[in-house]
Amino acid sequence: MDIIAELRGLLGPGQVLTGEDAARYGTEWTGKYRWQPLAVARPGSTEEVAQTVKAVGRAGLAIVPVGGHTGLTGATQAEGAVMISLERMNRIEEIRAEARTATVQAGVVLSQLHAAAAERDLVFPLTFGARGSAMIGGCLATNAGGSNVVRYGSTRGLCLGLEVVLADGRVLNLMSALHKDNSGYDLKDLFIGAEGTLGIITRAVVKLVQRPRAYATALVAMPGLGPALALLNRLQLESGGGVEAFEFMPAVYAARLAQHRPDLAFPFPADTPATILVEVGATAPALCTAEADGTLPLTRMLEEALAEAIEAGQATDALVAQNEAQRAGFWARREAAAEITLTERPIVDTDIAVPLDNVETFLDRMEGRLAGIDPAARINIVAHLGDGNVHYTAYPGRDDPALSDAIRRAVDEVATELGGSFSAEHGVGLSKKGSMERLKDPVALEMMRAVKAAFDPMNRMNPGKLLP
Repeated sequence: MDIIAELRGLLGPGQVLTGEDAARYGTEWTGKYRWQPLAVARPGSTEEVAQTVKAVGRAGLAIVPVGGHTGLTGATQAEGAVMISLERMNRIEEIRAEARTATVQAGVVLSQLHAAAAERDLVFPLTFGARGSAMIGGCLATNAGGSNVVRYGSTRGLCLGLEVVLADGRVLNLMSALHKDNSGYDLKDLFIGAEGTLGIITRAVVKLVQRPRAYATALVAMPGLGPALALLNRLQLESGGGVEAFEFMPAVYAARLAQHRPDLAFPFPADTPATILVEVGATAPALCTAEADGTLPLTRMLEEALAEAIEAGQATDALVAQNEAQRAGFWARREAAAEITLTERPIVDTDIAVPLDNVETFLDRMEGRLAGIDPAARINIVAHLGDGNVHYTAYPGRDDPALSDAIRRAVDEVATELGGSFSAEHGVGLSKKGSMERLKDPVALEMMRAVKAAFDPMNRMNPGKLLP
């Protein structure tokens, strides 16, 4: 209790929560992991984060940073630890429109940054379903991905600079807005994706981009994934790399959507093997200036490509959004994925990536592997097809941890056999530590442990996560 009193003296009595007041911090979004933190500290500045880290370190306690509670891997599990919430550090400090950068505190909610950028006709192009609660610090700590990676890359590629409070309370200032800096090791990349195991990200400089002047969005019904990459590559060529999203939703997903969200059912036959949500954005006047009949050249380009795909038998149907309401409706079908996936237990939720031309091979191999492990299992699949990220979810036929583990092992093994990864955008946390031990290169693990020891020799920063 001495540390709680000390923290309340540092931060104010209302900014250190315990007991029932801390209950909402005791689980992550899926509800799979539950814990009771010793306390939740809510500093309001980098200096307060640093002082909190020093005080908790003197008390010999573990520190677990937390953002918007949208994690899926148990990375914020904090039994008996002091959680440090960045929610009060929620200020957008500066937007430099001409330089296309924003300086933000770690507690800024993703949708808040979206709105601020939009006021300047700019975009922070990281987006996913949890954008209304996910915070920038958490996005950086997990190297979040989302729907627009195909064009803009994941969070790592959108970050120019960081400020980090280290395990000993020192502040590491890497707040560069430079696109080029060859002055030694790029330390910021160590903290992006480290899940708070090396330090606490408190501020960042992120990239903004010009807001597209027009979008063309469509749902495309396909007889399978075979022709999908050809369509993606054609659209990339004709739009000058303007494909913003290329999302795959198979028949099993459509069926689950119709069951749980009948208001969002697809406009295609229920047995359509593959539905693709494609969105293309453009800023060039040649693609964004309406023609005499009111049609945008960007939309016409998409319509012509889809018409040729249908004529060639590569697609069976397509629906192009004619207004913003239709576009939003198309996206609602895709962004319902998390909601309709976590509707039953037991569940094995995975997050793998394979080379783009191996997605179909992965799905084919997993069909046979799963049937051999658990013939009663059912699946749900959705994928960021443009970057090879597949969310493969299995519902085992019985509640048996060994069975669930066997399914997870199969998914991870098939992905790595195809040159892929067992973790694409959700991080490792607790749920994928076994996969790290089995499948990560041993030399890489050795180097990661050396980095951890250098930055956090007392193992106080989010201990027990990420590294087996």
